Amino acid sequence: MDLLFTNIKSLVGIREPTEKRLRGAAMQQLPQLRDAWLAVCNGRIAAFGSMKEDADRLQPFATLPQRDCTGRLLLPCWCDSHTHLVFADWRAEEFELKIKGYSYEQIAAQGGGILNSARKLNDTSEELLYERAWARLEEIINQGTGAVEIKSGYGLTVEGELKMLRVIRRLRESAPIPIKATFLGAHALPAEYRQNREAYIRLITDVMLPRIADEQLADYCDVFCENGFFTPEETDCILQAGWRYGLKPKIHANQLARSGGVQAGVRNQALSVDHLEQMGEEEIQALQKSTTMATLLPAAAFFLRLPYPPVRQMLDAGLTIALATDYNPGSAPSGRMSFVLSLACIQMRMTPAEAINAATLNGACAMELEEEVGSITVGKRAHLILTQPIGSVSDIPYRFGNDIIEKVYIC
Repeated sequence: MDLLFTNIKSLVGIREPTEKRLRGAAMQQLPQLRDAWLAVCNGRIAAFGSMKEDADRLQPFATLPQRDCTGRLLLPCWCDSHTHLVFADWRAEEFELKIKGYSYEQIAAQGGGILNSARKLNDTSEELLYERAWARLEEIINQGTGAVEIKSGYGLTVEGELKMLRVIRRLRESAPIPIKATFLGAHALPAEYRQNREAYIRLITDVMLPRIADEQLADYCDVFCENGFFTPEETDCILQAGWRYGLKPKIHANQLARSGGVQAGVRNQALSVDHLEQMGEEEIQALQKSTTMATLLPAAAFFLRLPYPPVRQMLDAGLTIALATDYNPGSAPSGRMSFVLSLACIQMRMTPAEAINAATLNGACAMELEEEVGSITVGKRAHLILTQPIGSVSDIPYRFGNDIIEKVYIC
């Protein structure tokens, strides 16, 4: 794509190439340029500047097709670093149970939850799985997502997990946005292994991981380190096996309880620890001393009526925070990142600037894509959101029931 955006009310999220992950107080800063222009050449951000002060620099791009952005903001697309959007079908049949007060653990104990999705997935063909996932991918792109991570974890068998990861590979080969793949074989314990946990862990470490590495199907290895699922010691075993096959750790941690998952993630040099609804001083201190990112998933807390993470305490401690959707059929059946920003501001008291930084540049860092997306930086992909005429960036989370996006540009 070659295009010149002119008369931009505010160009949001301007960063130097050297600026990477943002920590603590730095997340309050969201550099913007008023009355701006931005040139895109061959799908990359070529240059930008002020309409008045940098008019001479605009001239070399004056012959490009133009888009007048009067009254509108232009910002980088969302970078959603935690999703499960490859699944066979929804789990609306569990929704009423949640309304009646059944907990996540109680539904899972009755064969619902992840095991429900696993049964459906193993009965679904790879082609149909791909078609449904592609529709969801198009949906989130239209809602402003310009990079995404997708996990397996609904197979829980060798062939089921490989089928999911092959679907993710097909998506990334065809998609116009970057996609990262995560192996989450340790998402739940299959019913047939309830009396022999060690056998399933060996299946992951000795059979699944070698097959995944041989076919180069994943970038990361994840574990649901949670009460009733996998212990910190089991998490160590699986993540260390993943490292041996070149898969960096990510981890589900502290969603339902202070499970030791954060410490396990830090101990294994995880790229991120995700969820963190249950946090104490020990977990915050562990993250302070590490390079592991805290990825928060407020849509899951909203849907399950869980406590929200103590974000102000985490930011005051100087942690690096990303926001993601957790898009999945059981606990977060939505991939709309703008709603995640609204929850972050309304329920977790993040400022709009903090939330946007967490959903763009820090989200890109949580997928190791910060060289490609996540900010308005010369040389990065021109994955951009053009808003409708609005007052400021605060309108994005403030108007939570409105779609303020006029057009999404994916190059």
